[in-house]
Amino acid sequence: MDLLKTLPIGLYLEEPETWLHRLDARVKLAWLVSLLVTPILANPGWRFGVVAALIVLTISALIPLRVWRQQMGVLLFLCMLMLVLTLILPDGLAISYQPRLPTPEDIQQITPSPDPFGEVLLQPPAMAYQYVLVDQGPLKITQQSLELGIRLSTLFFTLIYGTNLFLLTTAPEEITVALEALMKPLRWFRLPVTEIALTVTLSLRFIPLVLEEIQNLIRSVQTRAINWKKLGIRGAVQVWLAVMERLLKNLLLRAEQTAAAMQVRGFSTPSQHRVHWYQLRWRGWDWLAMGLLLVGWWARLTWGGEV
Repeated sequence: MDLLKTLPIGLYLEEPETWLHRLDARVKLAWLVSLLVTPILANPGWRFGVVAALIVLTISALIPLRVWRQQMGVLLFLCMLMLVLTLILPDGLAISYQPRLPTPEDIQQITPSPDPFGEVLLQPPAMAYQYVLVDQGPLKITQQSLELGIRLSTLFFTLIYGTNLFLLTTAPEEITVALEALMKPLRWFRLPVTEIALTVTLSLRFIPLVLEEIQNLIRSVQTRAINWKKLGIRGAVQVWLAVMERLLKNLLLRAEQTAAAMQVRGFSTPSQHRVHWYQLRWRGWDWLAMGLLLVGWWARLTWGGEV
């Protein structure tokens, strides 16, 4: 079990370099925020469109299949499971609804009466809207459960996979420089912008260390060939609590070693020890990407709102 290969969460893909890698980090941040914000109060068509756009971006960037196949497969399975469970579970509105308009059966029972001029008055036809879509025994699917399932599944996929695709094609140093450049106006309020950017960089670099520690502890438990049936539930819980305690100690030790290494190298204040990891450059395709982003926002405001 290799967590660093099966769960590359927050890891940067250095090779091959795709066109997503060459985009400016500020442009990718703007796209990421837009993809996370536009599904809010949007119709189901727009939500599915955002999911399809993420899949098309992944395929068009020619990211290796081994990198995203397992992630996207597991994520799509979880989203489909979430959609199905939300559909079949009660929608929380346990009310017996009476239709506002007469049903076709009610219309047939009504006898049309002639008016004083001898003309027959016809009843208006009933609308095709139905709140309960499927009602077969214990299975009951309503408009509320369908809308809620689509909303939860698409938002979950967009949040997880959109963020992971951004981290996959953007180096932590680029993210740091982009965040620091975008947060420059906050210095007027005396906020430590450089310290925040440095903390984000260290957090992104620390994610692989966490996965490595989890992987090592799981392998250490597997090599001991523990008889879980003989231990029982109480014994298994005690073993895993000891593993979690050891994981916490190892992570704190890694963090202490990182802090000591920075102090030895003279990182006392960010203003005195500035490290320029990456130079931001605005190129032609960055302007094209921003133009497409503006077109996307126009489409969202025009057609993507809730009906």
